[in-house]
Amino acid sequence: MASTSATNSAASDRKAAVVTRFAPSPTGYLHIGGARTALFNWLFARHHGGTYLLRIEDTDRARSTEPAIEAIFDGLNWLGLGGDEAPVFQFARSDRHAEVANQLLAAGHAYRCYLSQAELAARREAAQAERRPFRIDSEWREADPTTWPADQAYVIRIKAPRDGDTVIEDLVQGSITVSNSEIDDFVILRSDGTPTYMLAVVVDDHDMGVTHVIRGDDHINNAFRQLVVIRAMHTIEQAAGTGAWPDPFYAHIPLIHGADGAKLSKRHGALGVDAYRDELGLLPEAVVNYLMRLGWGHGDDEFISRDQAVDWFDIAQVNKGAARFDLKKLLNLNGHYIRLADDARLAGEVAKRLDIDGAAQIALLTTAMPVLKLRAADLNELSDGARFLFAARPITPDAKAAALLTDETRALLGQIHDRLYPVTDWTVEALEVVVKALAEECGLGLGKLAQPLRAALTGTTTSPGIFDVLALLGHDEVIGRIRDQQVGATT
Repeated sequence: MASTSATNSAASDRKAAVVTRFAPSPTGYLHIGGARTALFNWLFARHHGGTYLLRIEDTDRARSTEPAIEAIFDGLNWLGLGGDEAPVFQFARSDRHAEVANQLLAAGHAYRCYLSQAELAARREAAQAERRPFRIDSEWREADPTTWPADQAYVIRIKAPRDGDTVIEDLVQGSITVSNSEIDDFVILRSDGTPTYMLAVVVDDHDMGVTHVIRGDDHINNAFRQLVVIRAMHTIEQAAGTGAWPDPFYAHIPLIHGADGAKLSKRHGALGVDAYRDELGLLPEAVVNYLMRLGWGHGDDEFISRDQAVDWFDIAQVNKGAARFDLKKLLNLNGHYIRLADDARLAGEVAKRLDIDGAAQIALLTTAMPVLKLRAADLNELSDGARFLFAARPITPDAKAAALLTDETRALLGQIHDRLYPVTDWTVEALEVVVKALAEECGLGLGKLAQPLRAALTGTTTSPGIFDVLALLGHDEVIGRIRDQQVGATT
């Protein structure tokens, strides 16, 4: 956990360089929208030679859990989006947040509010009955501190400006203006002394040296409230000659919708990042490539490497409208990256899924990868395609394969057996010559031999090319599997 002094020191060392942050709440898994926000922060920082930080906003103690924190770190690390420095944990900085709240109070930019929950509820109900917006108008805003009750609970509220407008020049959304009359005197410190989100975020961003706040556009309203705190603290620091609290640059990126334009949900494929890895069998580079093109892109380029994205990324080019998540497109993109992936790496991934760890088996998987990965869109399909390599004899064919193993085709298997048994040059090229010669002698198309042979060797009707299957299984295994299925073979 990062201490206040360590956080401030690191921020000072970074000085004016670009600093971004990703700040998830650990109340669940790292969802796909959060992963994209992290990616855009990472890309922006890398593009400008800056620093990308992580902050865990764990102040909701009832919902923040260690498993969720670990899941977030696990997902970010899998995507290559771990922070450049040790993560900051917001709850550990509660004393610092309270310190700032009391600074604001002492300087007259905040006040103790003794309104009870019952009083607030009554005023809210009255506003609803009169069909007018409810705004906090506390009589304690300008109260003399000497009138503060000594034995009554209170919260600390910021004094929001009441006149004029606040304008944000958002790097994605453009110029946004809000009338200050719409901004409440919101609570910054609760009656139990704990900070609210609005305060904690501002203090942490300042102390971490964050220069650019890149987050979902559902936080636009929060930005106007947070600027109240930022500008009040800036006034205090300037008056004391102790520094400044500059406004950060804001970039509010649109949320992600489903392919049908509706709010993204599980039915659209809105899963935790771990599910894309473990359940769907996707590669991290495919997920990253897809995420970066959800709302941003470089011309018509579909395949964008991480290095290219760092060179090309421009936050101003992020679309203002919601991006549409299409799981089918992601799966198609993943097939491209499967074909590009290193064979030994894929073999390791498949070995984990098939629960094998023998050196010879993994070596066989690596050898098989060039032909196996041509047919697979994800690691699950790749693993299924590799199962025939390790199937225990005698193989039990699936229904479609079993239908191909008739008395007539079993007799053909006997002829194939007799031709293959004496072969010593067990290569794809040599095996192709032998099998094609037999097909020609029998007056059959190659498929008439290949299909029952595939069924006998793999137990399925789909596999890599039959000559690759023969070469990969090896002489003894092929002969044994054919003997298990055919009739009339010579020994």
